[in-house]
Amino acid sequence: MEQYPEQSPDQNQEPTLFGFGIDQSSRSHLWEAAKWAKFLAIIGFIMCGIIALIGIFAGSFLSSMSSRYDDYGDSASVFAGMRVFMILLYVGIAVIYFFPCLFLLRFANHMKNALSTDDQVTLNSSFQNLKITFRYVGIVTIIMISLYILIILFALLTAMASGM
Repeated sequence: MEQYPEQSPDQNQEPTLFGFGIDQSSRSHLWEAAKWAKFLAIIGFIMCGIIALIGIFAGSFLSSMSSRYDDYGDSASVFAGMRVFMILLYVGIAVIYFFPCLFLLRFANHMKNALSTDDQVTLNSSFQNLKITFRYVGIVTIIMISLYILIILFALLTAMASGM
């Protein structure tokens, strides 16, 4: 099992603005958090690639479907539009998912480096990347909740209007 680098006792209690220091227990927790963050970031990058490939293959599937329906006129253009929409949707999701993975990987790498070298600037950079990750995910979550609310309201209004 990989261990975090040991520190001498005088390096354990570096005071900061609020008098806090990173003791051995905190170092151990941060080291393990960095390992898990790196793992999750790598899995996230793999998932981004898979999502983009699914979009491309779905687009090519719809393209092959449109060639089967060429005799029906307008359905080919409908399939072409769906193909472009599917590719853009899936590649867009992959791009949105890429950035938190990138910042999480930066957090992990900077944290391991900071704990190994006792570099305060690198430690600050690590926490800054973690903050950016949480801010990004929070903003995307707010946007998604807003979209869900708008879709539900639109569906309710449409149902009420068609019922009258």
